[in-house]
Amino acid sequence: MGILIGLLIAILVSALVIWIVGKLGLGLEVSGFGGAIIAAIVIGIVTAIIMWLLALLGITIGGGFLGTIVLLIVAAVVLMIADRFVSGLVVKGFGGAIIAAIAIAVVSWLLNWLLGLLGIV
Repeated sequence: MGILIGLLIAILVSALVIWIVGKLGLGLEVSGFGGAIIAAIVIGIVTAIIMWLLALLGITIGGGFLGTIVLLIVAAVVLMIADRFVSGLVVKGFGGAIIAAIAIAVVSWLLNWLLGLLGIV
């Protein structure tokens, strides 16, 4: 039961991050919080599949600056793929996907930091 609650909290936090970035107009638009929830689920599934495929092919993403750039590109590709599956999500091209991926990372970090300060996560 604890795993299910943790997954639900992760989906809600991810949806909140996507919704915030959508409101800021940083490379993506989302139709509302319901669309953000669906987008968070699809993005999670697509990310898991892509990372699994990369691991299956023996491709590892290292750390440092180059690893960060590769992860940023993977995140942008994931957003563009999710755009195809979620009608309430619009990604504004590859440049918009890069900007949105950076914004999602920053907003996610800030939100997780704040929730950590409050003792929620």
